[in-house]
Amino acid sequence: MTLDQLTPGEGGIILKVHGEGALRRRLLDMGLTPKTHVHVHKIAPMGDPMELQLRGYTLTLRLEDAAKIDIQKEEELHHA
Repeated sequence: MTLDQLTPGEGGIILKVHGEGALRRRLLDMGLTPKTHVHVHKIAPMGDPMELQLRGYTLTLRLEDAAKIDIQKEEELHHA
């Protein structure tokens, strides 16, 4: 599953960040690295962007970019 598929109140652990070159580097520089816990705080009224909580700060991310991040939902972690 990818980060853009989460709804407000859901969270999980980043598994892998896809993308090429500068885009991938930018996502990693923003703290979206594997094994990082993220929580979806809210989604903008028109559906894009989404507001995330991670590493003690808030990050706003476009859904197009969030779709490049593989994630394992929190509830799946507890059943594994």
